[in-house]
Amino acid sequence: MPSFSQKVPDDFSGAERIDKYIASLPGGFNRSKLKSGIQQILLNGSKSKLSAKIRAGDQIEIQWENSVPENIEPEDVPLKIIFENNDVCVVNKEQGMVTHPAAGNWSGTLVNALLFHFGMDAIKQANEGSAQEIQERHRPGIVHRLDKDTSGVIITAKNRDAEEYLSQEFKNRDVQKEYVLIVRGCPPKRDGVIDTLIVRDGADRKRFKAVDEDAAKNLRFGEDVERFERRNLPQGKRAVTLYHVVTTYSKYTLIRARLLTGRTHQIRAHMKYLGCPVLGDPVYSKKDDLFPEATMMLHSRLLKIRLPGEGDFAIFKATIPKRFKETIAILREKFPCEYRSKGIKAKEENLEIL
Repeated sequence: MPSFSQKVPDDFSGAERIDKYIASLPGGFNRSKLKSGIQQILLNGSKSKLSAKIRAGDQIEIQWENSVPENIEPEDVPLKIIFENNDVCVVNKEQGMVTHPAAGNWSGTLVNALLFHFGMDAIKQANEGSAQEIQERHRPGIVHRLDKDTSGVIITAKNRDAEEYLSQEFKNRDVQKEYVLIVRGCPPKRDGVIDTLIVRDGADRKRFKAVDEDAAKNLRFGEDVERFERRNLPQGKRAVTLYHVVTTYSKYTLIRARLLTGRTHQIRAHMKYLGCPVLGDPVYSKKDDLFPEATMMLHSRLLKIRLPGEGDFAIFKATIPKRFKETIAILREKFPCEYRSKGIKAKEENLEIL
């Protein structure tokens, strides 16, 4: 990420806005360029704004993203296709792949790979129009997303009609999404519901946090999504996660989780809320002593959804990744199994790692 660092001379007199001061420097940036790609501004080490006033001796540091590329290009990136027909393509997304082009990730995304797979031409970027129009140009066919470090099932649309249909299914929450994850610590219950508000963390705009709200429902892991009463609460977005403890080894727990809502970072923020952050999570967890090189142990293992033109639900599964199997093998070797779920067969539905 490009950066700029400048100390205001000690003999500088008066006070001036940061953007005006930088624009006045030899080789400085014009104010429009600063506004278009700015990511972070630090004034004497503290977060600031372009409108802040600077004085003699101040240290200015700015980071920005390079400009948006002219086109979204097809790229020959290997994909693990789970299912494909004329309307949809279901992929087992690899960990590390970004779902759609965005600031800092304009290539190597799932969208770039799908354009190549479908034999489509480059898509000209839109830098004008409403925010929604620009967003749609950045991620054609994407109706839901997985975080970069989350692997597993994701469904994409191959035409506009399918995209509208699938978007409505997700909007109506007429889908079932199930994840498998390894966390540091043990949840307070072996079957539980986390029902909170999700809000942005005021200290870090890239993080979210769960906020208590007296709205918990008496739900269990196996109950139908239709039992969930849908409502939004003020001061944030309601987020509901059902979880089931599969097995526990010392201070590590393997969990299955179902989302009844689809908020950004929902599972990650909810596990942090329980005091059991996802192992390897670079944002919500700390480096683990036993697994210092662990990448995020969060995998979208199952998606249940009606496809366009179909009356019955289709179920798509992604096999458990190698990183999970290796981690469980180490835990088995080092610790006795303190708890194993009796309600779900150990080898059922891709949980052969148990």
